[in-house]
Amino acid sequence: MLGHGALSSAVMSLNPQHLRAFHAVAIEGSVSRAARRLGVAQPTLSQHLRNLELRYSIALFENRKPPLQLTSAGRELLVMTRQLFSLQDQIETVLGGAIDAEVGELRLGSDSPIYAARLVASYHSVHPSKLVHVRIGNANEVNSWLKNAEIDAAICSDPAGDDQIHYQVIYRDELAAALPRRHSLACEERVPVSAFTGETLLLREATSRTRRATERMLEAAGVVVGTCIHFHTREAIREAVALGLGVSFFYSAECPPDERIAYRPISALVPCPSFTGFLMCLAERRRSPLMRALFAAATDLTRHSPLPL
Repeated sequence: MLGHGALSSAVMSLNPQHLRAFHAVAIEGSVSRAARRLGVAQPTLSQHLRNLELRYSIALFENRKPPLQLTSAGRELLVMTRQLFSLQDQIETVLGGAIDAEVGELRLGSDSPIYAARLVASYHSVHPSKLVHVRIGNANEVNSWLKNAEIDAAICSDPAGDDQIHYQVIYRDELAAALPRRHSLACEERVPVSAFTGETLLLREATSRTRRATERMLEAAGVVVGTCIHFHTREAIREAVALGLGVSFFYSAECPPDERIAYRPISALVPCPSFTGFLMCLAERRRSPLMRALFAAATDLTRHSPLPL
């Protein structure tokens, strides 16, 4: 059994990278994922683990094949490293002065190009010299990137709850109709969902959150549309609407001004589909200088956002 005295001795005498390596691998269950999370080479991380186990003649993992399983000593050490690094983050928060000097390169993933751009603008206004890389994907892809440490933080709509993830609400949005400017319904201030009966409907791919919400809304209202035409991107659908090919539905943040398109709110007997967008990071990193800077930018964004929150 490892006691608190043993942990204190380890903290004082060990290279902290060894404990950090163990902690990351234990959380991820994979050396390769842990290496991506920490931004180090996989052989380097494996060597840190070997050094830790050899120094104390103890096995922390049952084997070296993923998913890695902790031994009883490994499980006990993980409880302690969670406490250790949580306390370290709290100390950094107390002592942290000029965050900008500590903030490094940011890798952001998002299922919303609009909100990704808005958040980056807010972040860049405070940290203009810092490098930012943005990846756009659907909600499932973004969640996967975050958990595999391919990105530092994510913007995602209505994610599933996970104790290993830290969440902050940054926006709420609801579905709106997109109509060709000369469409007969474009003169309406609010379009009843029943009015779309028989219309040509332009839809995203089957995995699209917007498509699923659209289909649920129409089904709940008993609306049977005419022809359905599928496109892979929002941009293609907006252009098709502008050309008069059919009608579609977007969340309001995905409705950039276009004089050829009329965006209208929808009226229905049941509430229109809506969702909440979150900024997310791994819980163990939420007090790091980079995440503190990003979440502060998100707070500033929501405080000044003209969109409903």
